[in-house]
Amino acid sequence: MNLIISNSSQVPIYEQIKNEIKRSIIDNELKENEMLPSIRNLAKDLRISVLTVKKAYDELEMERYVKTVHGKGSFVMPRNSEFVKEEKIKEIEEYIGKIIDISKIVGIPKKEVLELFEYLYGEEE
Repeated sequence: MNLIISNSSQVPIYEQIKNEIKRSIIDNELKENEMLPSIRNLAKDLRISVLTVKKAYDELEMERYVKTVHGKGSFVMPRNSEFVKEEKIKEIEEYIGKIIDISKIVGIPKKEVLELFEYLYGEEE
């Protein structure tokens, strides 16, 4: 696995690792049930802290991209389109919650927010 990590990026290194592995999984470069490099080996290859790699792996596991089996390693989870859809719905709900909070703070009525959403979303019907 070839990860591209930048020390000059403003994105934390653990997040860069997480994003690169997620991209590899989504692009099917990493296959279902494929074993990821060990935390120690990846940290050594990237010349970074083991804790940084562990944080990336922990977040990938939390997001259900990988599963860690103690004593065996971390493996790519099987793709589940329903799960992916559910994850995206949760992400949308978070954004909508932020939009609602902002609109309430500045006093933008719900009707205007919905009109803006409909305009930006576009007509598909």
